[in-house]
Amino acid sequence: MELFVHFFGLSFVFGIMLSFWYKIRQKTKKICIVILGDIGRSPRMQYHAASFLKEGYEVEIVGYHDTKLIDELQGNAKLKVHRLFPPPKLDEYVTKALWFGIKIVWQSLDLLYTLFFKCDSSFLLLQNPPAVPTIPICWFYCLIKKIEFTIDWHNYAHTIMAISLSDTHPLVRLAKYLEMYYGTKATNHFCVTKAMQEDLSKNYNIKAKVLYDRPAEKFRSISLSEKHELLMRLMKTQEDCDAFKSNDENSTVLTKEVDGDIILQNERPAMIVSSTSWTPDEDFNSLIKALCNYDKLCEETNSSYPNLICVITGKGELKQFYRQIIKNENLKHVKVLMPWLQDSDYPKLLASADLGISLHTSSSGLDLPMKIVDMFGCGLPVCAVNFPCLSELVRDNENSLVFTNSEELTEHFKTWFRNFPNDPQQQKLCSQFKNELQKFQDCRWHENWTSVALPCFTPSTQ
Repeated sequence: MELFVHFFGLSFVFGIMLSFWYKIRQKTKKICIVILGDIGRSPRMQYHAASFLKEGYEVEIVGYHDTKLIDELQGNAKLKVHRLFPPPKLDEYVTKALWFGIKIVWQSLDLLYTLFFKCDSSFLLLQNPPAVPTIPICWFYCLIKKIEFTIDWHNYAHTIMAISLSDTHPLVRLAKYLEMYYGTKATNHFCVTKAMQEDLSKNYNIKAKVLYDRPAEKFRSISLSEKHELLMRLMKTQEDCDAFKSNDENSTVLTKEVDGDIILQNERPAMIVSSTSWTPDEDFNSLIKALCNYDKLCEETNSSYPNLICVITGKGELKQFYRQIIKNENLKHVKVLMPWLQDSDYPKLLASADLGISLHTSSSGLDLPMKIVDMFGCGLPVCAVNFPCLSELVRDNENSLVFTNSEELTEHFKTWFRNFPNDPQQQKLCSQFKNELQKFQDCRWHENWTSVALPCFTPSTQ
């Protein structure tokens, strides 16, 4: 009897302690962010993490860690990165369907192990796409752990798969079913456009909040001295940036130092910039054709148009393919550079350019390119290829320019760079665009995030 009383007493005390620990855990501000991709190349999810850290949360990120994280996440004691391991490269030795199966099994086991044995958070935020196996596994984990599951819809995974397969392919149909069936089970949803919000609601009964991409504070206009310092450093440290070199030691082709002051070169080339992951949903052929057309234009008109430096940043599977195509064109008045920049240099490069280029078309037609958001944050007008919902960000001839093919892009080049940099018509148009972009810059990422996203991640909601 005494043993029973003793056991009952210990059980009672243990139960109280367990209940007390659980209540404390309920109030702990800890968030797990899952990215089945390279964390360093997922800026929106890194911005989520940085905002959570600013608000006093402890953050765990699960994903592949191949690229350096943004500066805001470097060395933060409240951040843990749980690294996933990529599946073995077997796609050259097995069929596409078998490789897909092996990849899914590998990723499933790796993600399950990482979540259940390494993570301990009160909330889970998942980036979609990819949807398989992430959405079913994260839903299962949240169900077992009794924590809230949130999906941030950047696009649809099944529409990306359909680019290389087809809408009717069995794997695409299966992926769509899994994406939408388990997607409906999440507690909260964010998406990147009103068009996607309407599509999720109408077709899948998913009620999502629109969390627009907004520029981080580092995307801003810069001074001439900052521009000069960046170009001087790039031409000395990057093999791909020789086109910035000038004959004078303390000058670049765009800037020069005179009596201790930095000024722009009078006879300078124009610079356009684009960024890409070099994936099939961005067709660089239209840009290459426009650059070839512009090169011929320079040959025919002599001094009416400046030489052009086109900088394309990013990594991806098609980079070398397009590099060779451009090399074969043997352009005389256009230099194409393809550097990989430090996180701190990328915003400065955008702010140094005369025009941004976006070739993003969206597999679903429902998402917007973050590169344009970054360019707008730097006050850089953009030429963007048109697609459904682009008008939620780019308004043609109001804050930037829109095109549908290489001929229209060529015409924009002619308008923008005729008699550069002293054409009154171009200066007036550029001034109009920059005034509109200034309004866009008034609302930055963290401010927008705290009003839209943060209320979904307070312990009191559980």
